[in-house]
Amino acid sequence: MTAISTALVVGGGTAGAAAAIFMARGGIAVDLVESSPDVTALGSGIALHGNGLRVLDALGVLDACVAQGFPFSTVAIRAPDSRATVLAELESFRTGGPELPAALGMYRPDLAHILMAAAGASGTTTRFATTVHAMQQDDRGVDVRFSDGSFGRYDLVIGADGVRSSTRRMLGVALDTAPVGLGVWRIFAARSADVTRAELYYGGRCPSAGYTPTSERSLYAFLYEGVQDRRTLTPAEQLAVVRDLASSYHGPWDAIRDSMVDPSRIHYAVLERHLLDAPWNRGRVVLIGDAAHAIPPTLAQGAAMALEDAAVLAELLLDRDELDAELWAAFGARRQERVRAIVDWSLQLCRWQLDGERGDVAGVTARVTELVSRPA
Repeated sequence: MTAISTALVVGGGTAGAAAAIFMARGGIAVDLVESSPDVTALGSGIALHGNGLRVLDALGVLDACVAQGFPFSTVAIRAPDSRATVLAELESFRTGGPELPAALGMYRPDLAHILMAAAGASGTTTRFATTVHAMQQDDRGVDVRFSDGSFGRYDLVIGADGVRSSTRRMLGVALDTAPVGLGVWRIFAARSADVTRAELYYGGRCPSAGYTPTSERSLYAFLYEGVQDRRTLTPAEQLAVVRDLASSYHGPWDAIRDSMVDPSRIHYAVLERHLLDAPWNRGRVVLIGDAAHAIPPTLAQGAAMALEDAAVLAELLLDRDELDAELWAAFGARRQERVRAIVDWSLQLCRWQLDGERGDVAGVTARVTELVSRPA
């Protein structure tokens, strides 16, 4: 017996696809709607640490992700000098367990395609270019009207539709989504043979910079800066800004900078944060992933927290007989403080970068490692 027999997932990103896979494999009839016309994922790359890989393994997609991505086990700290002097080489902890990689870099669209293909194989029915137009719930279910004029009724609706969640807006949930003071340039580039791990640079033209391998042939690089309004820049101007910011970084950065000729391979984002206080549900509608928590990428835990949300929610739905207050209390107990700690520590790293402080990064890293080594 499961707590529900039907579910609608709104949003085909990491959290939504993972939730759909877990539920459909557990015998729940799942519909998924995605506003985009096809599988899409913004940005250039993503780094997943062991706790996120633990969930991908449970989903049955880890091997496919490793085949398309680039696993690594060390992180290097380099100086922003002409020789890119290596200051430290740190072994990454295998927070997902000894049998899993310590970390995995991936091209973000590859992860999206793998997850959505697995959702389809699980029996999930997916409709693209479709949104929820209206919802009305009662004690036994949720009536949904879609943008194409069709209707559906579900035992549960899962809003996994991102930072600007329309599901959250329909519920009337107020959430303070605020900039943290940093912007990030992300660059998708070819991987040179000497990039075999994540590497970070502190100082120089930016508070920090770095890169992560995402496959045998690709990497993504990033440059943080104090947040600015970059919306008026032309593509050519964006390219010039990024090349200028990267000018104080060397070593592998020299090849990355030389490869920056296509503005379409460069993306800019203003970092934001929010965290919804538990409960994350309103009746039979629940928010997960970025809809409930926006996490700055300074700890590379945003996707991992979204995957954990999906895993924990699906576990409770499949293990319990009723969708009741006890289930929602259990969900909040397992997610709220864990995510709050990650948000707070990510913000602390942002503040240190903005203030030009080195801070106790090693201490924060140790606390994060200890926390996420424990299954969610």
